Amino acid sequence: MKTKLFTLLLFCNLAFAQVLTTSEINKNLGRGVNLGNMFEAPSETEWGNPFKDEYFEKIAKMGFNHVRIPIRWDVASRCLKTSPYTINKTFLDRIKYVVGKAQENKLMVIMNMHHHEDLFKDPAANKERFLSQWAQIAENFKNYNQNVLFEVMNEPNTNLTSDLWNIYFKDALSEIRKTNPTRAVLIGTSGWGGLGGLPTLKVPDDKNLILTIHYYNPFNFTHQGADWVNGANDWLGTKWEDLQLERDQINSEFNYLIDFAKTSKIPVNIGEFGAFSKADIESRVKWTTFLARWFEQQGFSWAYWEFSAGFGVYNPTTGQNNQQILDALVKNVLQSPKVVDSKLIYQSDFSTIDGWNLGVQPTSTANLINSDKLLKIDVKSASKDSWHVQLTKNNIAVSKGKRYVVYIKGKADKSVSVTNYVGKNGAPYNSYSGYSSINFTTNESIFSYTFIMTDPTDNAARINFDLGSNIANIEISLIKIEEIIDKKEPEKEVLKPLSIEDDSNKDFKIFPNPVSKVLNLEIYNDFESLQIIDSKGFELMKQDITNNKKLSIDLSYLNAGSYIINFSRGKYNVSKRIFKL
Repeated sequence: MKTKLFTLLLFCNLAFAQVLTTSEINKNLGRGVNLGNMFEAPSETEWGNPFKDEYFEKIAKMGFNHVRIPIRWDVASRCLKTSPYTINKTFLDRIKYVVGKAQENKLMVIMNMHHHEDLFKDPAANKERFLSQWAQIAENFKNYNQNVLFEVMNEPNTNLTSDLWNIYFKDALSEIRKTNPTRAVLIGTSGWGGLGGLPTLKVPDDKNLILTIHYYNPFNFTHQGADWVNGANDWLGTKWEDLQLERDQINSEFNYLIDFAKTSKIPVNIGEFGAFSKADIESRVKWTTFLARWFEQQGFSWAYWEFSAGFGVYNPTTGQNNQQILDALVKNVLQSPKVVDSKLIYQSDFSTIDGWNLGVQPTSTANLINSDKLLKIDVKSASKDSWHVQLTKNNIAVSKGKRYVVYIKGKADKSVSVTNYVGKNGAPYNSYSGYSSINFTTNESIFSYTFIMTDPTDNAARINFDLGSNIANIEISLIKIEEIIDKKEPEKEVLKPLSIEDDSNKDFKIFPNPVSKVLNLEIYNDFESLQIIDSKGFELMKQDITNNKKLSIDLSYLNAGSYIINFSRGKYNVSKRIFKL
């Protein structure tokens, strides 16, 4: 009788439970943290970071809304490698126990498939096992509520190419939908899960999908000293100073994702981001604070990498929180960025070929044309190796210890991802700047990134584009490199931007800030004109405001980012930084 009553009550609860849209589910995910180095290890204890029951209570109290649980299902002790590919019941029960503990603490859960190395090496030979594994996972969790989400694969890579990933994800989703018709499922990108995989991603027609992206840029900052990354010790000492230029890089890199999500009508989750513990703590706090707040401004849910290992917010040995990183994630407010001066190192002049060369390997076909003050690269046949078509200019001088910013302006006849970097012009042809993915679209856009030269001074470095992964017509209209001048700016009586928290002074009041569409102004001084200036110093708008004490300005046409609003009367100027969402 008790069993029948419990079943009846469970049925009633499910029947009357509120069914949320995927956008609402993504909003509820909010802030999260990864259980890294636990279940994606070959065994739970192998990487020295086993799960403990008290973790979820701690995570909930820290202010997180969900946990992402990376899981390596495809090891011999957990799953048969031959048909029928049965997942070990003991391991399944362990995962169910962990998921249950999360729900006891009112934490939502994203469970994924992590490190399926056999599938990455030989997709065709391992596809049947991969699909069987997802059929079993889906069957075992089909009765869990909407607060449990599936992520089909962490960072598809190597031989699981973009074309294959589009097929394999769709097939896995079909297996999941047989038992979980409405469960929210996360779709990631090929090429290691980053922004560079977006142009080739095909999102199936399914209203219960969430797009997930991993972000670790600048990579030579976030992974300095990481023992699993070749050459990472050379990056030690790389800082992130919260410069406006550094924020501009993030804005430019994410512009394509924001447009893609709107067009595809899909919510966005940042499944991993974090800076390794060997970076200085001040830089880690600035980077983490900016990204956490910026992701939230865009409406993204996010999960920090990770809870209790090399990136972690908690030390399992001492039982203490890394309070500075935790505050950056859940407490710190966004501050005004630092603005610095720079000097020109190189600027393209495409009235000529300007010293650019196109190197094409026998596996690919491409040609380079210089016309209409543009470099036009026509990639006619592609390769799985993007370096098989390389656009290069040599003799770029970069000095050890100096910081640089690179600007690139261009477009393509379709959405396409390419890689750009500044590096050594000779063996081993390593990168000084890290590898930046640039997503060209049919609309001309400006991209930028910064880097610190940690290698010895090189007066003959090269700037290089790897273009060989996609057939496309690419047009580049500007390439510019500037050296950032690291000097203390003199105190100024005026033109000093207020902090984002202080929305008023004796001269004016501005609200809201950050602003989404309409900026409201109340003016207390007899200013004559108003300007809006972008982060590169270009005037976007100028308006006569003589005798105008209240006005509203529509900024919906501006891209997300930072701008200066400047008021002037004769030689008297005062300005404030505003943030456009």
